[in-house]
Amino acid sequence: MPMSIPAASAEPSVIAPQSAAHADIPIGIRLHTTQPASHALQWLATHQLGHLIQHQIGTDAQGPWQQFWLPCVPGAGAQNLDTTALAQTLGLSPDTRDADLDTEILAAMLLSPLGFQFPSLAEWQSAVRLRRFIVQAGRRTVLAFDTEEAERPDCWRWTEATGFVLLPGHELIPALQAALWPDVSGRLYSFSCYRATEHVVLLGLAQELQISNPAALAALQAQWQRKAIQSEAFQNAFLYEYGSLQTPLPSHYYVPGDRLWFRNPDAVSAGIEGYEGSWVFYLGQGRFTNFWKPNQAYTLVSKCVELYHWRHGVRTDGPSGQPWMDESIIEARVAETLADAQATQAVLQRMMRLRDPAGIYAEGGCIDASREAVRCVHPQTFGLRIAA
Repeated sequence: MPMSIPAASAEPSVIAPQSAAHADIPIGIRLHTTQPASHALQWLATHQLGHLIQHQIGTDAQGPWQQFWLPCVPGAGAQNLDTTALAQTLGLSPDTRDADLDTEILAAMLLSPLGFQFPSLAEWQSAVRLRRFIVQAGRRTVLAFDTEEAERPDCWRWTEATGFVLLPGHELIPALQAALWPDVSGRLYSFSCYRATEHVVLLGLAQELQISNPAALAALQAQWQRKAIQSEAFQNAFLYEYGSLQTPLPSHYYVPGDRLWFRNPDAVSAGIEGYEGSWVFYLGQGRFTNFWKPNQAYTLVSKCVELYHWRHGVRTDGPSGQPWMDESIIEARVAETLADAQATQAVLQRMMRLRDPAGIYAEGGCIDASREAVRCVHPQTFGLRIAA
């Protein structure tokens, strides 16, 4: 039996586009709770944001709500919202201080151009902590890129019917850490970028459930002892999407812990398996995960330039006659472009455009309209779809 799923109001979502009659209601975070707003304000004050926050209370069809937002942050901009310099602007050190990483996450959420909704303050707090776990897991993850083969430590077993499942006697969190972190296992394991992001999400989720919902962690572990949840089923079970092609997020708006996709806008190179696009996490401080090269996180510029040059790495002279990608050519082209400010700007003018719809390769760039985050985790407002 699936674990009980609450009403739709318990799932994180974004605030619907405002009508003219409600244009005065700001964006940011909306809580549907009967708790006093002072509880949230006290929490925000512990993260150096209390003096910057504005808030409002009201009632809608779901009952009482409280809304919190940052009216502006220097450098973030109002029209072309940019969160990539938040840590620097606010004087934070997210790499060394958990509290500063939480503050960067909170500030980005409170600047949301669409607005997040949570059914309780506890869910908002868990969402921030969960994003922190994902960022920290993403920083340490180093893998070997492979779309054909996959490897895991000996606490995992693979079958075609189940995918990689846990062997008896092994716990989910340390097993995931061993698969993802070479400083734990002593070696690199082979992953595709999409499967890698699933494992990072799963690790962050398990760490949060250990705190907020141990029974759900037990259910998660039991699930991975039976069968791995993967691909679209994984997305449907654990994640929700915010932003769309109809209401796209700004090209520089990211919240640390977001899972997102950069699309390859070149039809030819996108036909090579593994090069359709690139799944990454936003780590904060203007950086995105690079699972393949330790200590070489991407910036928005370097990621766009790399994806642009995938078109130049296509080769057809292999023994199979099938197209393949020459990474050495891509690396040389990327270095050449990044060393030339004019060439970099020319690439960005194309790549920083919003992506085309699925199946279309026209004038779009590599920027997706949406981001992904994890559903609600607390017992009273549970939104994950896992079997008990």
